[in-house]
Amino acid sequence: METDHTYIAILRGINVLGKNIIKMERLRRMMERLGFGEVRTYIQSGNVVFRTKNQSLTDITDLITDGIHTEFEFEVPVIVLDIGMLESIINQNPFVPDTSLDTAKMHVTFLSSPPPPFDREAIEAKKQDGERISFSAQAVYLYCPNGYGNTKLSNEFLEKKLNVTATTRNWRTVLELLRLSV
Repeated sequence: METDHTYIAILRGINVLGKNIIKMERLRRMMERLGFGEVRTYIQSGNVVFRTKNQSLTDITDLITDGIHTEFEFEVPVIVLDIGMLESIINQNPFVPDTSLDTAKMHVTFLSSPPPPFDREAIEAKKQDGERISFSAQAVYLYCPNGYGNTKLSNEFLEKKLNVTATTRNWRTVLELLRLSV
C-alpha cells in the first residue's frame, strides 16, 4: 500500500494590493476536493502544507494550478516542494551560521526549477548597502538589512534575470512551513 507524503505548495501573487484574492478557507476546501489530505495553510500569502500519494511535482503543480483557475477564475504561479526539498533549502541557507545577521531580514526566493545559465554579476550589481545574496539550484537566499520592501533584488527582478518562476518568503515563514510539515 502506497503511503502519503508531505508536500508544500507556495502560491505567488495572491492577496497583494487587493488583487488575486483567495481566502485560505476556500483554498483549503479546494485542495481537499482535489484529493489532498491534512491540508493546512499558513498566513494569507498562499502557503499550503498537505499530504497525498507520491506523485510527480509537475502533476501536483498542474493539478493545483488548474484547480485555482477553475475555482477562482485567475491564474497564479504555484511552486510545489516535497518536505525533503524544503529541508534542503533550509539547511543550505548560508546566512544562518552568521549570528551577527538578523534572521528577520532573511528571505528565500523559491525557484520553480534550476535556472539556466545567468549573469550573476548583473544581479549582484543591484545589491544595496549591507545586502547579501546567494544562489542554489532551488532557491535564492537574500539578506536585506534595510527591509525586503526596499531591495532591488525583488521577486520580479530575480524572475526576469533567472528566467524561472519564483516566489519569495521571509525566513520565519519558511521555518513555519517546515514546522507544519513534520
